[in-house]
Amino acid sequence: MLPKLKNHPFAVQAFFKSSTVLTFAVPKEQLQDLIPECLALDTFKDKWAFVAVAMVQTTGLRPKGFPKFMGNDFFLIGYRIFVRYTNKKGKNLRGLYIIKSETDKKKMAFIGNVFTHYNYTTTDVNLKTTKDKTEISSKHSNFNISLNNLEKEAKLPLNSPFENWKEARRFAGPLPFTFTYNEETKEVLIIQGVRQNWTPKSIKIEDYSIGFLNTLNLKNHVLANAFVIENIPYQWKKGEIELWK
Repeated sequence: MLPKLKNHPFAVQAFFKSSTVLTFAVPKEQLQDLIPECLALDTFKDKWAFVAVAMVQTTGLRPKGFPKFMGNDFFLIGYRIFVRYTNKKGKNLRGLYIIKSETDKKKMAFIGNVFTHYNYTTTDVNLKTTKDKTEISSKHSNFNISLNNLEKEAKLPLNSPFENWKEARRFAGPLPFTFTYNEETKEVLIIQGVRQNWTPKSIKIEDYSIGFLNTLNLKNHVLANAFVIENIPYQWKKGEIELWK
């Protein structure tokens, strides 16, 4: 019964107070081995693949339809690769493959590991905001990001592969689907996200150090875009399973 519970067995809703996302462009060959056989990398100019780090202040996470007071508030740090999947109907779906999930609440890690395959771990998360900057850090995860609050119309990061924000916007998320794969049973779990008023605002990153990315030993990767969204209702539909091949 427990394995079935991990397949996102019911719809979930939450509210994102803030979601700050840094997306890194990586030569596609370096990410290929990190995704399962059923997925393909979502690439740009057939050269770059992308891994995103999302830092999300979440409130009221609960099964859809449950009262708000039953929800959970937590901070999430998620590491995701941009991918594509062709389903049984031949439709090409854009989405995310999660390679690591961290949260500041033990309760959330427990619940997340019961009902998902995302392998949550707990960590410390510190958020400091002043007029000039916002800093998100974690000593345990060797994680620190500093962003400029004064620059209202931030330009794309230096060395970004994108020439303009219109190009970058395609990789600013959230992509509609998240995928999990069971290699033994060849089953693909597809979870669709539903959001409202998703209007990302470009931000300037002053400095960053991300311990988990360092463990991937990526080379020649660059910060491709960075953005923040605020005050967004979000839902995940019940997971759907189909056999691959």
